[in-house]
Amino acid sequence: MTRAPKPRRYRPLQEKIGQIVLGFEAIVAFLAGLVLYGLDALGDLPPWWGVVAGSAMAVLFIVASGLLRYRWGYGVGWALQVVMLLGGFLEPGLFVAGLVFGALWAYAVVWGARTEARVQRQRAAQERERGDES
Repeated sequence: MTRAPKPRRYRPLQEKIGQIVLGFEAIVAFLAGLVLYGLDALGDLPPWWGVVAGSAMAVLFIVASGLLRYRWGYGVGWALQVVMLLGGFLEPGLFVAGLVFGALWAYAVVWGARTEARVQRQRAAQERERGDES
């Protein structure tokens, strides 16, 4: 007797797009850590802390992408956007990265939620039409 495979969990559009944004941001955060190391931009701290900070941020972005299945996971994503933007005080180029990814994140969350709501309304209307035809 074989078991039927478990159906996959439905993932809303904002979760899918948010995971993509956070995944790419993890790569950028790691590379930003290498930049902080290479430019010795941490002042009195040893330069290798740049690699540690970039690696930690990369891991946090990956973990946050998995947390998007929960409503509070989006709050974690917003908090990480702020931290990325604050990295601009260490290296001004990170202001640009923080602004770009912050805009992508806002677009993913806001536009994704609007589109998801529209799709759900369309599905509900189709279900009502199928019910009327029966």
